[in-house]
Amino acid sequence: GSFTERPIGFVPQSGIPYDPRYLLTGHEDYDGQWHGGFFDKGSFTETLAGWAKSVVVGRARLGGIPMGVIATENRTAEAIKPADPADLSASEAVKQEAGCVWFPNSAYKTAQAINDFRTEDLPLIIFANWRGFSGGQRDMFDEVLKYGALIVDAFVKFQQPVFVYIPPHAEIRGGAWVVLDASINESVMEMYASADNARGGVLEANGAASVKYRTKDMLATMHRLDEKLKSLDAELQARVCDVERQEVKDAIQEREQALLPVYEQISVQFCELHDTPGRMKAVGVIERAVEWETARSYFYWRLRRKLAEFDLRKKVLETYQVGRGDTVISAVEASRLIKSWFLETPGATDALWGDDKAVLSWMAQQNEELEMKIMKLNKENVVQEVFDVMTSGGATATIGTAGIVEGISQALLTLSAEERDNIKEMIKSTLQL
Repeated sequence: GSFTERPIGFVPQSGIPYDPRYLLTGHEDYDGQWHGGFFDKGSFTETLAGWAKSVVVGRARLGGIPMGVIATENRTAEAIKPADPADLSASEAVKQEAGCVWFPNSAYKTAQAINDFRTEDLPLIIFANWRGFSGGQRDMFDEVLKYGALIVDAFVKFQQPVFVYIPPHAEIRGGAWVVLDASINESVMEMYASADNARGGVLEANGAASVKYRTKDMLATMHRLDEKLKSLDAELQARVCDVERQEVKDAIQEREQALLPVYEQISVQFCELHDTPGRMKAVGVIERAVEWETARSYFYWRLRRKLAEFDLRKKVLETYQVGRGDTVISAVEASRLIKSWFLETPGATDALWGDDKAVLSWMAQQNEELEMKIMKLNKENVVQEVFDVMTSGGATATIGTAGIVEGISQALLTLSAEERDNIKEMIKSTLQL
């Protein structure tokens, strides 16, 4: 218990580059003081470390549960292309790759890692801090779009829980926002952000401000809000003489120029308010804001709950695989069904469905009840299938009905005398023969 509840000691600082592995592993400061990370101490193993260094991938444990992890490198990395020994004129090329950006190689590494975790049935957490994809001509030639699309493909196929988390002072922008969007595979993906200082949105604040809040809009805002400009406007209305009007116009322009830098900053700030965790939650793109310090405990319980829920959901989905499998429900609908079962329990509320510990203990207490519900669902689906076959009309119904009777008679031959008698009795009483 206490081991999973421990707070995270390593906290990134704004504007200071750091090793993203510290988020996962924690680290020791200069005084030998240990600051714990997100995962269990000593459990993180990095893979593909020498390749595409602008993204970090590996496996670790959270409260003993194995997970895959992907984190963004926020420092500049070097990509070295060795010289071709067969070409005398060739030389080694060293390319600087900026942090927080997906390049063709790191996008491919990300997609590869997601696919690896899928085949190993590992849940996944992504510590996301991307400003987008690198879109220069060389990157286009190196197929950055294809590798970006591979990330989406990998998410679509994923079947274990995926958490996308924006750590403190990190952001998701541009194309990165698009490929990490939880609606790509809403049955498994959830997005979260650290409270207060994470940011997310397609446009960065200064980009949004320059598009949405141009100079003419700022001038209009000044004339609406600034007392001095308001009085100068009134004065301009009152003046008739051209020379005097020109003087007032010059004064207005001077005031506008003085205010412009301040208003520019305010407009950027205003646009940034749309990218805060509060707004992200309000428009429904994140599940909730999670404090970084308590994220370890939150995600441990969230993961346990999701794994138990997915297990139950799998059983629900399997009940629909009867006969021709005409009636199919999606994973999201199966989750809704489980939620409706939960809400039938006395004292259960919508808000309580969001409480992971409550849902976990409900699943444990109601285990037998839930097994009964699954069996009932199984029976209902078999009934529905037989009914559909026998009422479908035409040759299908005739052949289908004969097939069902034939199937029953063949099955009876494999059973013991006692079981056979029970089934005959059941057929008699149900059909009132």
